[in-house]
Amino acid sequence: MWTTSHCQDQASPKLVVQNLTFAGGNSSGQRFDGGGGGAIFDRGGQLRIVSSVFAGNRCDRDGPDIGGGAVRALSQYRGLPVYVVGSRFSGNACSNGGALSSIGVSWTVLNSRFIANRAIGDGANPARPGTPGGGSGGAIYNDGDAMTLSIGGSSFMGNHADEGGGAIFFVSDDRTGTMAIRDSTLQRNHNDGFHTAGLAGIYFLGARRPTIAASVLR
Repeated sequence: MWTTSHCQDQASPKLVVQNLTFAGGNSSGQRFDGGGGGAIFDRGGQLRIVSSVFAGNRCDRDGPDIGGGAVRALSQYRGLPVYVVGSRFSGNACSNGGALSSIGVSWTVLNSRFIANRAIGDGANPARPGTPGGGSGGAIYNDGDAMTLSIGGSSFMGNHADEGGGAIFFVSDDRTGTMAIRDSTLQRNHNDGFHTAGLAGIYFLGARRPTIAASVLR
């Protein structure tokens, strides 16, 4: 139930997903609040994912903004980030964000692994004429305005996007959003369409160039 008049202002429920495995989830065709989230769809309150595994989950295969083969998050309390800690995402797929997807939500991802996740849509966002749209962010798809993506001690290996950002797609529409990557490895994350020059596997539009420290991108 709603505890305030605006879902993004709700302090609760606080959902902590810990020491669980989600395998073979499929939310295709479920369009409530835009759909997405093959294993978890979370809107409002506060979400935290700890020491969990997401394998082979999926959501709709096309659409310009739908995403989150494993997890879709919207409207988090006071703009606080979704925390993902010590977790593994492998073989998940959706139109965008093979593993994680959100609109206007910040994320902090620590000590986690993203392996062979796929963004399988066609036509990007906004969708090119004659296409259904999608295909960006092999592992992570973030869209919105003033949001952050902070990654530490994590690896992204063999993820793929049919359009942009083989590992990560991050677009801050008002160019206020920021990204920071530290102590992480991003390798062999291919995209068939586009990425930001000098940032292998990443497409980024934000306040400034991402902060990258003690990390490998290739």
